[in-house]
Amino acid sequence: MPESFEVSMAGDEKYYVPDQSYKEQAWTKDYAQSYKEFLADKTGFWENQAQQLEWFKKWDKVLEWNYPYAKWFVNAKLNITHNCLDRHVNNHRRNKVALVWRGEEGEERIFTYKKLFHEVCRFANGLKKLGVTKGDRVCIYMPLVPEQVIAMLACARIGAVHSVVFGGFGVNALNMRINDAEAKIVITADVTIRRGKTIPLKTIVEEAIINSPSVEKVVVLSREVDQPVELHKELEIDYYELMEGVSAECTPEVMDAEDPLFILYTSGSTGTPKGIVHTCGGYMVGTYYTTLNVFDVKDNDVYWCTADTGWITGHSYVVYGPFAVGATVVLAEAVPDYPDAGAFWKIVEDLGITIFYTAPTTIRMFMRVGEEWPNKYDLSSLRILGSVGEPLNPEAFEWYYRVIGKNHCPVVDTWWQTETGMQMITTMIGEPMRPGFAGKSLPGVVADVVDKRGAPVAPGNGGFLVMRDPWPAMLRTVYKNDERYKTYWNTIPGCYMAGDLAVKGKDGNIMIIGRADDIIITAGHNIGTAEVESALVSHQAVAEAAVIGKPDPLKGNLIKAFVILRVGFQPSEKLKSDLIYHVRMTLGPIAMPSEIEFMDKLPKTRSGKIMRRVLKAKEMGIDPGDVSTLEE
Repeated sequence: MPESFEVSMAGDEKYYVPDQSYKEQAWTKDYAQSYKEFLADKTGFWENQAQQLEWFKKWDKVLEWNYPYAKWFVNAKLNITHNCLDRHVNNHRRNKVALVWRGEEGEERIFTYKKLFHEVCRFANGLKKLGVTKGDRVCIYMPLVPEQVIAMLACARIGAVHSVVFGGFGVNALNMRINDAEAKIVITADVTIRRGKTIPLKTIVEEAIINSPSVEKVVVLSREVDQPVELHKELEIDYYELMEGVSAECTPEVMDAEDPLFILYTSGSTGTPKGIVHTCGGYMVGTYYTTLNVFDVKDNDVYWCTADTGWITGHSYVVYGPFAVGATVVLAEAVPDYPDAGAFWKIVEDLGITIFYTAPTTIRMFMRVGEEWPNKYDLSSLRILGSVGEPLNPEAFEWYYRVIGKNHCPVVDTWWQTETGMQMITTMIGEPMRPGFAGKSLPGVVADVVDKRGAPVAPGNGGFLVMRDPWPAMLRTVYKNDERYKTYWNTIPGCYMAGDLAVKGKDGNIMIIGRADDIIITAGHNIGTAEVESALVSHQAVAEAAVIGKPDPLKGNLIKAFVILRVGFQPSEKLKSDLIYHVRMTLGPIAMPSEIEFMDKLPKTRSGKIMRRVLKAKEMGIDPGDVSTLEE
């Protein structure tokens, strides 16, 4: 690991200041004051957030910290679904729309909080019929449909630990996750629908469980009405048949704050996927607080996070956070470019979306196809835009703010991880926004940029992104691999190491520049891949870029770039020269790519992260290793 490194701060002083009415109406009206109050009483801050939720028994102590292990809300008793459902059903939100589902062809299903509550209770009682009890693991391998959300909440209702596996994974990846979690039940569907085509899921499950001795039953949601799926009765049961004759009431299991809520396997952009364990109490408080304050959710908002619930973003900001807040949540089994490139904007217009949360890779796809698509639709309902999953480069930020937000919607670029469970760094509503910078630590979080000894780096220098204090939604362990958990806290003294490289500006804003293993050392200089990629994408011809280091006997490494062009631009030697010159003028000669290869697509995980190691392996003619998370 390098000690620290200098980073080009081009555009460092550029700010966008939203209309101050946003700040005046926000839940967090004064970031600086809120952060100061948090620092003055850190556990008191989190206790105040927890007081906004309902508990069966309050805590004896807010935090018990025995480095590197934390217990939050010690001995408190709760059930997260009580706060996501019962709390709203028992007050004025019982008839409020909780969930609106949209299919690719415009199909729509609507659930009020009362209806969602009854569906969750019925399915929870169905799981009980199958012998599922507190602590049992349940694997959910489903498309993005309401039943997936219902299954998650039903597991939490009865204290079962869910492990949601993204419906795009294949047999080997699913088998690994089922076996590692020792899942008792698998919940799936006959098919998922993508770009008008039906893709089988049940057949993948059938093959995946051949060597999975822990699996006792498979619950199957049949979606093809004209061709009902054939079930193997000795092992499989129909989703709706399971709920026949069961009560629409189910008393929530009393959970300890530190009982496990779910296991979620990381996307595995490097190495073997890790089973990240999150617990009930702290995770509930962290996702509730961040959903409310980062997105400034009001009772009349219509909130759409485009993530699949198979990822942590879907867990925290499609399901648990928004429902704890009492939001109206949109769930769409849709892709941004089917049936055309206006698909997402049609949903925004039709449903009056007010808060829109998506990934930079999606934003750059929109940029590539041009402004005419969003301009065909009425996007005036939007008031908050969000970004998640990877650094939002300045070019994409400015396009998002100008074209989608019409120069007035605040853009909350959020940094966090599967491991953190909740958002950690952003620019709070109403604060000045700096393109390329995620923002500052949320009140409740102490993030810093340090060298490998844990000392803060000077403003403008790069270093390692760390958290200095525990936070409620933090992972508690890696399932069946606690030694792997300890490495997060033992790599840099006294800190949680996120594994990302970052730069802190003079004003405290933090720029995420890529993974620590995404550094290229060329001629003795440390170059962040994300920095070069951002420079390339700032060129008018480039939609997306990925950069790798290529071994060189003289310089150690040369920089090679893989580039996707925007519509209307064609590959040429002249364009290669223009792009190399553009990087030189943006970052300096040391960051210039030695090679550029034009491509139609880049290898990515299904959560949208570019798998640079796959590009590097191909370039060097070696085995790329585990590619189970690679998007088809």
